[in-house]
Amino acid sequence: MSRSATIPAMTSMTLPCVLMRAGTSRGPFFLREWLPADEDLRNEVLVGAIGASDPLGVDGVGGGSTLTSKVAIVSRSAEPGCDVDYLFAQVGVGTRSVDTRPNCGNMLSGVGPFAIEQGLVPAQDGETKLRVFNVNTRSRIDVTVQTPGRRVRYDGSTRIDGVAGTAAPVQLEFLDAWGAVTGSVFPTGRRIDVIDGVPLSCIDAAMPLMIVRASDLARDLGQSLNGRESPTELDANLPLLHRLEMLRRLAGAAMGLGDVSHSVIPKPVVVSEGDTPEAVTSRYFTPRRCHASHAVTGAIGVAAAFSLPGTVASATRLRQGRYAVQVLHPQGRIEVAMHTEGGGEEARIQGAALVRTARKILQGELQIPDYVLSRPAPATAPAEPETHDGDKTMKALIAPLLAATLAVAAPAHAQAPYPSKTITIVVPTAAGGGNDSMARAVGQKLGALLGQTVIIDNRAGANGSIASEYVARAAPDGHTLMWGFTATHTLNPALQKLRYDPVADFEPISLTATSPTVMVATANVPVKDVKDLVAQLKAKPDRYTYASAGSGSAPHFAGELFKLATGTVMLHVPYKGSAPAINDTLAGHAQFMFPSLFTAASHLKTGKLRPMAIAGPKRVATLPDVPTLKELGYDVDVSQWYGLFAPAKTPKPIIDKLHQAAVQALNDPEIVKRIEADGADVQSSTPEQLGALVKNELVKWKAVVAKAKLTAD
Repeated sequence: MSRSATIPAMTSMTLPCVLMRAGTSRGPFFLREWLPADEDLRNEVLVGAIGASDPLGVDGVGGGSTLTSKVAIVSRSAEPGCDVDYLFAQVGVGTRSVDTRPNCGNMLSGVGPFAIEQGLVPAQDGETKLRVFNVNTRSRIDVTVQTPGRRVRYDGSTRIDGVAGTAAPVQLEFLDAWGAVTGSVFPTGRRIDVIDGVPLSCIDAAMPLMIVRASDLARDLGQSLNGRESPTELDANLPLLHRLEMLRRLAGAAMGLGDVSHSVIPKPVVVSEGDTPEAVTSRYFTPRRCHASHAVTGAIGVAAAFSLPGTVASATRLRQGRYAVQVLHPQGRIEVAMHTEGGGEEARIQGAALVRTARKILQGELQIPDYVLSRPAPATAPAEPETHDGDKTMKALIAPLLAATLAVAAPAHAQAPYPSKTITIVVPTAAGGGNDSMARAVGQKLGALLGQTVIIDNRAGANGSIASEYVARAAPDGHTLMWGFTATHTLNPALQKLRYDPVADFEPISLTATSPTVMVATANVPVKDVKDLVAQLKAKPDRYTYASAGSGSAPHFAGELFKLATGTVMLHVPYKGSAPAINDTLAGHAQFMFPSLFTAASHLKTGKLRPMAIAGPKRVATLPDVPTLKELGYDVDVSQWYGLFAPAKTPKPIIDKLHQAAVQALNDPEIVKRIEADGADVQSSTPEQLGALVKNELVKWKAVVAKAKLTAD
């Protein structure tokens, strides 16, 4: 049988990998030596493994959830008395982020079986006990794995809620997780703190938690909250999420964790009465969404607060010695074996253990393509595959014929008229926003001028990075273009390392429009003007929230610069695009926003939004009575621009033709009327001028990021 030879399109990095379901989580397990030693490169590999660039993780082994975007990195331990080190990494969903600050007890349940099968720990007959050192929290956990006949056993009769079927038990016993992060079980020195009028308990037991009773939150919010709502219901309750985040940030500071606005700890937990005296109902947040079931480390923290007197979660009947606590979660319950000694203020936790299960799903090689790496893996020429003599003869006959065919076809292809098919303009935001509206208006005119259909492809997500990466890697033939703007080509690249270069990966075509940023408020917010807002925020930090089109967007930068310039604190609520952000602001879920005037104009006309100030160099003609922030003494200037780009290496004749058509479209009175009626200024440019604008703005915003200490979280 003959075989056809395949030619790899690019060199990929190949890594050994074991994919496991561990507790109620899932993710790849790696030995430390399987991954690059350089931390930045390692994190890029983990992002590629999970496929974190898109919200569903379709280009990797992730599953579009934080519970399936987890990674375990295991190695022999250098810690005295420990067998293996376990480093947990939480990879973002739709964002290329890797966080190694928290721990994950569910993934921990797979560490023992993995370490034994990889030869790090010799298996004993019957069961094998090993001591794991968690690198994230520098704590020790004893793990007991079933190993009959000195082989890891995965099948068994143990059932855990949140997982279908049964499996062999894996016992986890936490030895010194008490105060592992902050140095104290109760890092504030109190078992109940009243923060912004709400009683809550700050506890560091396996995981730093901020625990609040559902009944206290209900009174604070004026809602009928019982603490047994589903994760879907809780995630849809935006006032609740915003309030929890405000309290979490204040609690984090009180716990000695500093500014936790860009950290996932402490985790917020809402508790209520259980179904028996030995049970407590818990809703665990991660921190901005409710967990579908419950984190293991979080369950231990809740059980600890339940077992100790004087907390908001304390049991009505406290016990000493060894006993079981049931932590009730949306999928069922987790039983935690607690060991406490002493009473009253002297009560102390001696240990906590629970049972999880794990299953090996597959073991093999994971392909990491070069496009996820900022430093591609070294390309090596693949070895010539073994072939039969007949195959070699056939290849020798075909090769010159193929070369001749390509030589003839190349000139014909180069001379093909442009455009020869439908043109796609990729818009990096959701349909319905300002970018989308402008792109559709200009695209319609471009289609008529170029004699081809022009379609709009909205690829929102990852702060515009998904769309930018897509266009950067598209064929440079002029049929795939990008509606780039301030965020995609200057703000987001200034904020974080991305998998595209806003200068090297694109050919500028023309600037299309500019629009000032306007600070707006909801109609009913009890604030007279900017000075009044600043005074209120200084009296009560985090009193108000502001929405943005996502981290790294112009509204995000404007909001953070406003906070920096005024010395105030406002909670940032990022959305996936300007349309959902402004819709939630209109609904009152956020009180302020810093959109472009183009985005806000229609809502300003109806009075649903109130203009507070212009975040630009001068007042605008359509809002002559609205001052600039600079006039008020605050140096905040975030003027927004929009432009048309093609992939790098698009031939110059095509760029010239597109530029000519774009300028002609932007001179059309109807296009000018449609865009300027909503507050944007139509403005074309040469490709060189747009390229220079991108470079200059990058320098400017990188300096702002450094000064304001902004992050992408």
